[in-house]
Amino acid sequence: MLLPLKKEVIYGPVNSRRLGRSLGINLSPSRFKLCSFNCVYCHYGWTRKLAADVSSYREDMPTRAEVITAVEAALESSLEFEYITFSGNGEPTLHPDFPELIDDIVALRDRYRPSAKIGLLSNSTGLTNDRVRETVPKIDFPMFKLDAGIEETFMAINRPAEGIRFATIVDHLASLSNILIQTVLIDGSPSNVTEDELKAYFDHIRRIKPIEVHIYSIDRPVPETDITLVPPDELRRIAEQGTRETGITITPFYPR
Repeated sequence: MLLPLKKEVIYGPVNSRRLGRSLGINLSPSRFKLCSFNCVYCHYGWTRKLAADVSSYREDMPTRAEVITAVEAALESSLEFEYITFSGNGEPTLHPDFPELIDDIVALRDRYRPSAKIGLLSNSTGLTNDRVRETVPKIDFPMFKLDAGIEETFMAINRPAEGIRFATIVDHLASLSNILIQTVLIDGSPSNVTEDELKAYFDHIRRIKPIEVHIYSIDRPVPETDITLVPPDELRRIAEQGTRETGITITPFYPR
C-alpha cells in the first residue's frame, strides 16, 4: 500500500536510516501530490500535478508564517530529534519562499535547539533557481538526488516536468561544494544498474565531487510494478566499485 500524503507542515520525528531522529518539514500541498518529478519508485504514488513552476499552486502550499509557527512550536516542545529536515510530499525547494524559510528555520534552530542540524532531501530540480543555490551553504546536510548516468534513464525513472534537463541538473550539482548525493537504484524496467549506466553515473560522481554518496533501493510499495529492488549484496558491490573508481565514499543503505 502506498503511503498517504503528509497532512501537516510538521511530521515525525521519524527514525531515518541516515539522519537518526528527524523532524520533517513538508512545504508541499496536503490534498494532492505536486512535484517536478513523477518517479516510478515514489512511495507517495504518481504525481497528480507535475510542474517545475508551482506559482499557480501557491494557495495550496503552506504560507511562510504557517511554517514558522509550526516549526517554532515543535522546537519549543519536548520532542527529541537530531535533525530538522525539509522533505515531505514533493520537492521542497519549489516552494516560492524556500530561501527565506531556510533563514527562518536556521534562526529558530539557533534560538531553541542549537545542537540540531538542518537537512534537505531534494530532487535537485530547484537548483535552476539562483536563490535556491545560494541557500545551500546554510544547510548542514544538503542531500541531492541523482538517479541516473544517462539522460534516457533519467527520463524513464524520474519522468520530469517539461523543460527539466538532465545535463543542467548535473551542471548545477557540479557547481556546488559540500553536498551529498542520494541515489535510488532499481532493476527491471527501467533499470539504472546496467554496466553502461553505472559507468556514466560514476563519471558524474567524479565530476560533482560530493562529500559522500548514499545509495539504496526500494523497500516500500511503489506505483510502477515492472521494477524490482536491488538486493543488499549487489548494493554493496556497486558501492565498493564506485568508491574505487571515483575516490568518493559511496555508502549503501539496506531495507528496514
